[in-house]
Amino acid sequence: MNPVKTGIIGTGFSGSFHVEALRRVPGVQIVAVSGSSLEKAKAFADQYGIPKAYGSPEELIADPEVQAVHNCTPNDMHFRVNKQVLQAGKHLLSEKPLTKNSRESLELLELSRRSEAVNGVCFNYRHFPIVQQTREYISRGDFGKANLVYGGYTQDWLLYDTDYSWRLDTGKNGLSRAIADIGSHWCDTVQHILGQRIVELCADLKTVHPVRQKPKGSVATFSGAVEAETEPVDVKTEDYGSVLVHFENGTQGVFTVSQVSAGRKNRLYFEIAAETAALAWDQEEPNNLWIGRRDEANRQLVRDPGLLSRQAAELAHYPGGHQEGWPDGMKNLLLDFYKAVRAKEAGEPVSPSFASIGDGHYTMKIIDAILKSHAERRWVKVDE
Repeated sequence: MNPVKTGIIGTGFSGSFHVEALRRVPGVQIVAVSGSSLEKAKAFADQYGIPKAYGSPEELIADPEVQAVHNCTPNDMHFRVNKQVLQAGKHLLSEKPLTKNSRESLELLELSRRSEAVNGVCFNYRHFPIVQQTREYISRGDFGKANLVYGGYTQDWLLYDTDYSWRLDTGKNGLSRAIADIGSHWCDTVQHILGQRIVELCADLKTVHPVRQKPKGSVATFSGAVEAETEPVDVKTEDYGSVLVHFENGTQGVFTVSQVSAGRKNRLYFEIAAETAALAWDQEEPNNLWIGRRDEANRQLVRDPGLLSRQAAELAHYPGGHQEGWPDGMKNLLLDFYKAVRAKEAGEPVSPSFASIGDGHYTMKIIDAILKSHAERRWVKVDE
């Protein structure tokens, strides 16, 4: 089997974990990387043993050897790079959010419908074994209809007004931050589990630090506070937000996102209250599903291939007790993506489970609706 030749655009945090995950996927060869400068691309290529380095996305996309492209750039470049990859007819896996707004994502959706290539968005939490098992419980109706879902995504890396990264710059990140960057993950994960889209919502957002101290040098995401000369800058995007949601089948819910919650490092969690049981999962303890009951003892399902359904067990690569986590969810996404790439190139049917550009576009519509709801202080329909 000839390997799929892949290129990475972006040399930051996202680019690094895409490379590390790709190294665990059989039949894929990383042949090129591009960065914001040729020097950065060469340093990244040397670090990871990648043969070719380019100083611009355009050069990498034009490389005839590159068959698939991973877009790991900052948010403000997502639309331009994704559009160029789609127009080049190459397979595309984009980091989220897909674009900065739903007008841009609609254009990408229309391009993707005319493309013969595979395209997807990196919503990796739907690829955890326990998430898949929960999806199957809900779809089969094992515990009855889901009445209510609640949860959130909380972090603390922007707790202090001295914390800063490019994500606080609306020009680079977009008009939404906490909702777009981590709330989008919660929405995609829960919609995937329920098999239902969010259709109406009411949002309340807050900027905890309207002024922050920005280092005069560059700072990477999640790097923490640094000793450097700073200058005060205004911050317009939200540090926190809570959103009431209605799903298309009548299920109701609420979620909270925060990047200023001390002690919470990367906690995506949900609890689904169904007719006869509640199902709860926490990404920071990803190998367990809590199943709450009223008339009998609560129990905990552990990530053990022997205890999971066939579909969920396919996402668990080690025996029970050999813990798997965040990097393994990313690996599962890439296994699914490149399975679809090979099937497409062989002319075989493709039925992937990863998020499509259509899913990414709908998430952008949710984000736009959240911003509109907060600004106008009212319920908003996602398709309004």
